[in-house]
Amino acid sequence: MLTRIRNANLAKHQIVQVPATKMTRNIVQVLKEEGYIEYFEEINEILQTFLLISLKYKGKKRESVITSLKRISKPGLRVYANHKEIPKVLGGLGIAIISTSRGVMTDRQARHNGLGGEVLCYIW
Repeated sequence: MLTRIRNANLAKHQIVQVPATKMTRNIVQVLKEEGYIEYFEEINEILQTFLLISLKYKGKKRESVITSLKRISKPGLRVYANHKEIPKVLGGLGIAIISTSRGVMTDRQARHNGLGGEVLCYIW
């Protein structure tokens, strides 16, 4: 999902389609709350469910709101952090998406709630 968003962002596409799972829904919800995407909607087809994500651009030159998107925790090497070790992305300018026991949230929310978890990605 992150790679599809990154590629569509670099190609200046308006919308991108990703398969819908609980994890992708939660990550996209966090991106919308933080202002990195305009909106998303769920499309139900016969055997598949997709998320249509509308990417956000600014200015006349259509500069992307998402400058970079980096996957941190991978299937071969999971990265976990407790609430004291949660990283700050670009000194607080970007966000880290954390999967905690209370759901997927940003690094600021996790630090505020005193929760640690799996560091999924960095976005700035």
